Amino acid sequence: MKQVLDISYEHFESLEHLDTLDARLVAEARSATATAHAPYSHFRVGAAVRLRSGLVLRASNFESEVYPAGLCAERSLLFYVEANYADDPIEALAIASQPSIRECYPCGQCRQVIVDVERRQQSPIRVIMSGAGTATVVDSAEKLLPFTFKL
Repeated sequence: MKQVLDISYEHFESLEHLDTLDARLVAEARSATATAHAPYSHFRVGAAVRLRSGLVLRASNFESEVYPAGLCAERSLLFYVEANYADDPIEALAIASQPSIRECYPCGQCRQVIVDVERRQQSPIRVIMSGAGTATVVDSAEKLLPFTFKL
């Protein structure tokens, strides 16, 4: 039987059209790219989250000589938040990169981990993917990975 999958999202042709909180979160993610360790790909990624309490935290990617031992910015940040702020749910996650020639989207592993966090905290995470002066926003990571892994 044929099924139809309909995914809604918002696209902003300019970061100026984001609301103030989302624009600030994107700015934090962009700032986090400066701390990335990407000597091999030269693709620096930053991620920032806003917790329900209003606290904003950020992280960047880290590449290792013993590939694939590195870690994406999103997972670095989410694992840190889960270890230290598990009782303060994540409301939004912004992702940015340098160079910023296009919007930065999370890899498959990161998408699954974002969904895992949503399930654990029992609330969706707004994901803001930015780059090249634009942004695409989904109101839940499940829209990025509709066929998720479940035990």
